[in-house]
This record gives sequence, structure tokens and C-alpha cells, in this order.
Amino acid sequence: MTLTVAYTQTLGDRVFDIAFETGPGVTALFGPSGAGKTSVVNAVAGLSRPDAGRIVVGGRVLFDGATGVCLPSHRRRVGCVFQEARLFPHMTVRQNLTYGGDSDFDDIVGLLGLEEMLDRRPAGLSGGEAQRVALGRALMSAPEILLLDEPLAALDAPRKAEILPYLERIRDAARLPVLYVSHDLAEVTRLASHLVLIERGHVRQAGPLGDILSDPRHSRYFGIRNAGALIEGEVLGYDPDDALSTIRFRGGELTLPDWLGPVGASVRVRVAAQDVILSRDAPPPMSARNRLRAEITDLHEGHGPGLMVGLRAGETRLLARITRRAGRELGLVVGDHVWAIFKTTAVSGRNVSAVGTET
Repeated sequence: MTLTVAYTQTLGDRVFDIAFETGPGVTALFGPSGAGKTSVVNAVAGLSRPDAGRIVVGGRVLFDGATGVCLPSHRRRVGCVFQEARLFPHMTVRQNLTYGGDSDFDDIVGLLGLEEMLDRRPAGLSGGEAQRVALGRALMSAPEILLLDEPLAALDAPRKAEILPYLERIRDAARLPVLYVSHDLAEVTRLASHLVLIERGHVRQAGPLGDILSDPRHSRYFGIRNAGALIEGEVLGYDPDDALSTIRFRGGELTLPDWLGPVGASVRVRVAAQDVILSRDAPPPMSARNRLRAEITDLHEGHGPGLMVGLRAGETRLLARITRRAGRELGLVVGDHVWAIFKTTAVSGRNVSAVGTET
């Protein structure tokens, strides 16, 4: 099932011109505050009406400015979850869930681990539990698309860590398009397969997450400290004595902290550009365990002293941030080969996750 969004809309003094297409799995809407991410959610949900264009889910037209079609929200088969769970306080968890519909109750309860709280009321739930119920209620309506607008923004770090695995379950089991709005790049890289960059009401780039993250030209959207590339691979093994895992990807092998899953499990790793150093020569024995031979694919200068270096190791793209001075001294040129080096401990648990079947 695909989602096609192409519309224009004037809200106050700002004109939004949004166009992208995506399929099953999670598509993240990313950009600065006020860029227009929530406006997209509202247009798809039927909470606001564009001036012109089309919004189509799986061949079913939700909005068409040319023909006047604009389905009301309750007929769009859209499931929505916002920052606040918005549960009915006088109802039990079971009643909140069935208010959304009666589709696959047992499966959804099991998917979200809600079995032990069905008879509780919202006042007795933690923030993470309440959001799981809100997700369940949205799924109970048998939606054709799921809209998640900053669903973790109101939660602290432990509650985010609690609910993220359930979002991964939804991503892998639901088999429907999911639009996910977030300011947290770690969330996006853990959950999404596609990315839509929005700035000032316009789509600046849309496509596979890994391609956009590893493109030096787009690093400004993520910030200096967040810019980095995505590596997908499989677990080769785990050394319990050193608490280190080895993964294989299309460009070599990496050593990463902690147990990342059984042998053969697929994982996704985000490596920050600022943690990668470059060398012309093969490095001598050193504490940094990850050393990859890579080809320079792009050189992009920023406004400050930085230079973003696009790299390719095998079929995997990487990103390094160094100074322009270092780039000159190394004589970096597109097409040259260098060694990309980063420490095992540079990759935190927030930047490692399982790869779902839909990504």
C-alpha cells in the first residue's frame, strides 16, 4: 500500500508546497520546528483542508482539489497518535481500546503487551503505558495508514526506551504506511526506512533514510553533532568476556559494544560523522578497533571550519567530519581511497537497533 501526498496550502502567512510518495514501513518527517511536519499530518488526517492537490492512500482518494473530494476524518481510515495519549479517563484500558474499534483485539493487545493492564484506568498508567494504549486504540480502528506525531516527545529517556521496541513491533507487523514526526534523530534512525526533509513548508529531499543521512549536502538539517551515516549488517558473533559483538556489512566488519542479538540477526548502526577520523595510510595497532578502507565520494564545505567527507566502503556509504585544514593537508580528492577509523565505544546503544522486515 502506498501513500501519495502532493498539495499546496496557505496557513496564515506561510505557503506549504508538499510532495512525496512512500510505501509500507515508517517514513519519518524531519525538519526544524515550524517547518510544516504537523501540517502534513493534519492534511492527511483530514484535520485541515489543502487548497489544491491530491492525497491518496492505496489508490483511495482522501483529497482531490480538482474534483472537490475531501473525505471527513472519520471516513479516512487513519490512525493517529499525538504527544499526549488523549485517553478517556473514565474508561478502562479495555474500553479505550475497543472505542477505536474491534479489529484483532487479542493480536493488538499481545503486540503491545497490554494484557496485564486491561482493567486499569488511565490515571494509573505511566506515560509509556498510556502511549502504548493510544497506539493500540489507533490500530483497533483497522487503519490504512498510521500517523504518529511526536509520540515520544512528552516521555523521559527511560519511558522512551520502554516504548521504542513496541513501535518496532508495529513497524514490522502492521504492513501499512506510517508517518512518524520526530525531532530525535536517534528515534528516526531506529524506526524509519524513508525520510522526508521539510523546511519552511517545502520538501527539500525525500528518499531512503540511509541515502539521505550519508549525503554530506544534507548534514545541515541534522546538526553537526547528529550528522552521520547508517550501516546495516548482520551479527557474526558475541564475545561475552569483552562484551563485544562483531557485525558484517557490505564493506567489512565492525566491533560494537554489548550483545546485539543472535548470530545472523540483522542490525542497524548509526555512526556519527564527528566520530570518524581519516588516514591516508593503513593505521598501526591502536585502541580504535574499527578501520575501514573507503573511497571518497564527496567533499562538502560548511560555513565554519568543517569539511564533510562522503565515503563508500564496499556498497555502504559513510560520513566523516574533519576540518578543512585537515582535508588540505591530507590532499583529499574525490575518488581517492582512505582509511575511516572510529572507536567501538563511540557507538552508543541508542544508535543500534534491530532491522525489521519492512525496512
